Amino acid sequence: MNFKTIEWKNNKVILIDQTRIPIEEKYLEISDYRELADAIIKLKVRGAPAIGIAGALGVCLGANKIDKDDKEEFNKRLKIIIDELAATRPTAVNLFWALERMSTRLENSKSKGVSEIKEQLLREALAILDEDKIICKKMGENGASLLKDGDTVLTHCNSGALVAGGIGTAVGAIHTAFNQGKKIKVFADETRPLLQGARLTTWELLKAGIDVTLICDNVAAYVMQQGLVNCVMLGADRIAANGDVANKIGTYGLAVLAKYHNIPFYVVAPTTTFDMSIKTGSEIPIEQRASEEVTFGFGKQTAPDDVPVYNPAFDVTPNELITAIISEQGIYYPPFDFKDHAQ
Repeated sequence: MNFKTIEWKNNKVILIDQTRIPIEEKYLEISDYRELADAIIKLKVRGAPAIGIAGALGVCLGANKIDKDDKEEFNKRLKIIIDELAATRPTAVNLFWALERMSTRLENSKSKGVSEIKEQLLREALAILDEDKIICKKMGENGASLLKDGDTVLTHCNSGALVAGGIGTAVGAIHTAFNQGKKIKVFADETRPLLQGARLTTWELLKAGIDVTLICDNVAAYVMQQGLVNCVMLGADRIAANGDVANKIGTYGLAVLAKYHNIPFYVVAPTTTFDMSIKTGSEIPIEQRASEEVTFGFGKQTAPDDVPVYNPAFDVTPNELITAIISEQGIYYPPFDFKDHAQ
């Protein structure tokens, strides 16, 4: 990719501001964990793996701001910072996985001095970033194995390099298939209300030279009916132990449509998105977003001031509607059994 979603440089987190795409490719230099937390909340950085990486690097930013040599006081303050970062977004499990990993590193560094603890934390966060690049590559290869030369893929929201440290999840698989020489076409849902498909997915695919056509969300059924789509492939923010999948709002509707039209429905996600602590998707917390995203999107009022709004950011797709779940470890088919899954 010719851009970097998130990196660590000169004790700062450098990330591309996804709220500015496609108007401009603007990078933020963040040195304070509160600013990073705000960037997560405001979707300047988004996508389950990228949020996890941002959370881990946010711990390092917070640690660097604690000017205390007393280990007990340092640990106490850092745990508060970790809790603040965990409160930014409730649905994507990668955030909590990454913060738990940082907490474990902190716990295992008790015998060391504060400066060495900070070094250990940074080493752990950078390892999470580097590992994600490898995971994305493997996911891409596994997902690409399901795509044939000449396929047209319908995707929803954004699941490319903007959601990860590497090439991404579902769009990463499309990139991989394209780089293997397969002629792949893409229909990208606009993805209301924040238009991540229109703004981000098309931007990524156009930069890569991949044939992409933008459609309104309510065109998806028609392109399936017309036989213009070979499969649906998208990412996930949390996967329950039974294979139920939480992803961007609108995913469930696409799964129902795909089932009716006998079109394969693929989910591509790293094992860090699997949450074996919950049995079904009914246990996944669904983030509710501000009503202004619907009534006053992108600075233009599109609804009356006093109309009530229901604006969930995600929905849950039952496992019986999913053809396969692809991770870096392989491809899972129904009935989904993740007993060999390692997180």
